[in-house]
Amino acid sequence: MMIDSEVSRLSRLVALLTLLQTKRVMSATELAKRFSVSTRTIYRDIRTLEAAGIPITTQEGKGYAMLDGYRLPPVMFTREEVTALLTAEKLAAQLTDPITAQYCAGAMDKLRAALRYQERDHLEALDPHIQVLEPAGPATTPNTYQQMVAAITSHRLVYIEYAGAETGHPLGRELEPIGLYRSTYWHVVAYCRLRNDFRNFRLDRIKHLVLREEVFSPRPETLRQYWADQAQREGKRKVVIHVHPTAMSPSLWYHLQDTRQQYGWTHQTPLSDDCMEMVFLVASLPYMATWLLPYAGAIRVVEPPDLREELAALARRTYDWFGVE
Repeated sequence: MMIDSEVSRLSRLVALLTLLQTKRVMSATELAKRFSVSTRTIYRDIRTLEAAGIPITTQEGKGYAMLDGYRLPPVMFTREEVTALLTAEKLAAQLTDPITAQYCAGAMDKLRAALRYQERDHLEALDPHIQVLEPAGPATTPNTYQQMVAAITSHRLVYIEYAGAETGHPLGRELEPIGLYRSTYWHVVAYCRLRNDFRNFRLDRIKHLVLREEVFSPRPETLRQYWADQAQREGKRKVVIHVHPTAMSPSLWYHLQDTRQQYGWTHQTPLSDDCMEMVFLVASLPYMATWLLPYAGAIRVVEPPDLREELAALARRTYDWFGVE
């Protein structure tokens, strides 16, 4: 009978194999962070896989990669994983464009074909119980999202006719897209050749789109850099909080997830099974404090100290007003 440490290592080795098939190159530091172990443990795991005949190559100064063309047989999915993929399919159907939804549905059909009968039955029974309601407001043009994805990955120039918020009249723009994100609507961040600067465009305001043959030179900018530059221009401050979802009610956790974009959320990183780091760029700390106060006991402000002071002052005023006399 295997002890817990052996089971844990076996699970990590299987996950490590899967991960090496999904990315071209991964460093030992990246892998160690992913599995919450030391780099020495990763070195030992890699040697174990090599000894088992897995063709892993080492790229000097970069990391590890699976030999090109090598693939393991399909892995078995857990019930929780197939449920998550069903949810992703429904999200794609309502929150992207018809072409992307069609691609996602095709991928799910292939997945269903590879599942065991009991897992297929589980998906079929669960399907009508998960719904994503169609978002309010105008939809994007039929394949805007998918064309933007193609432009970002192939560095191809995009021509759009865009209806601005001020006039509503379509204006022609040539864009070099660098990234997509969704808040209330889908947006593309791109270098605009008309303005000679990076701009943010809502996909639902694009009335016409053409993917040009011209290939532009890749830019080093990323979405994260774009947010940082925007914050500097607008005088926003960086806020970092640690969130413990299990320390709050499910309704509060869902509310936090649903409203975070309105308060300058940029990204989040899991730190452990019960802790997540969230990063925001905000213009007003008092405004941020009024949003965070209901999550007392489940969040910790990492930075800035001024926000902790704002929360403490707000909590005192709340107690003084509503406290028992």
